[in-house]
Amino acid sequence: MLRRAFGALLFVALTTAVGLAQQQGGYLDVYVAKVKPEKRAAFEDVNKKMAEANRRHNGDIWLALEVEYGEQNTVIFSSSRESYGDVEKSSEAFEGALNKAFGEAGVKALFQQFSDTLESSRSEIRQRRWDLSYNAPADRAAYMQILGKSRWIRSAIVRVRPGHALEFESMMKEINAASQKSNAPGMRWVSQVTAGGNPGTYYITRLMTSLAELDQATSLQEMLGEEGYERFQKMNAEAVAGVEYVLYRILPELSNLPPEVAAVAPEFWNPKPKAPAVSKPKATEAGKPATKPNP
Repeated sequence: MLRRAFGALLFVALTTAVGLAQQQGGYLDVYVAKVKPEKRAAFEDVNKKMAEANRRHNGDIWLALEVEYGEQNTVIFSSSRESYGDVEKSSEAFEGALNKAFGEAGVKALFQQFSDTLESSRSEIRQRRWDLSYNAPADRAAYMQILGKSRWIRSAIVRVRPGHALEFESMMKEINAASQKSNAPGMRWVSQVTAGGNPGTYYITRLMTSLAELDQATSLQEMLGEEGYERFQKMNAEAVAGVEYVLYRILPELSNLPPEVAAVAPEFWNPKPKAPAVSKPKATEAGKPATKPNP
């Protein structure tokens, strides 16, 4: 479905439900675009048009992220979905906004322009696992504040071997308990693939205002103690097939978020278009302008 190209992450998109930390349901509709390096400007131009159309015509909402450390020229679009049925409803809202803005022929042309900028793409649906998360926001307002202040996202992509999910999840809960006990800073928000990928894939995500927050992280060995860390290493060796760490930079100009998020930092979330460069008048050999200014 064409809409999936813009409904999308990992792991961080918006919620429309109150009581976020207590809500065990909810999904993330994620689209991962691998952009042709020479087409990056065209890619951004198309997506800015999409975002503007959805803002003006009450379409869908999403967060855009760029891989800063990881596979380059990769952009992710992530949206919150309350259910699988909500995926369809949001798709209709997205397409409806585009049709109002550009008409059927214009939308078809826009999608073709978008497709021409890509090397490849893929999409996933991930279930939020608040039961495995640490320092989840208490409600919608808290979530909007955190997202509004965020500039970076760090994700550990954990691939668990078949038959070992319970071991991994039990260890995550033990780590969270140790983090709570030591009052460790930061957060870990967990989601798990349910469609479009391996269900043994977990995303452990942290939203940050600055990369400097990673310097304050407490090591697992410190939090778990000697015995706990030994259990973690044993679990990791037996249950985990591999781990990948990725750093994402938030792209406000390609995102379309609720007003509550933009209100936290208007200058960041509503960047002004860059003014076109003004060329200086050519000088003559005598160092004077080639043409005289009007009096």
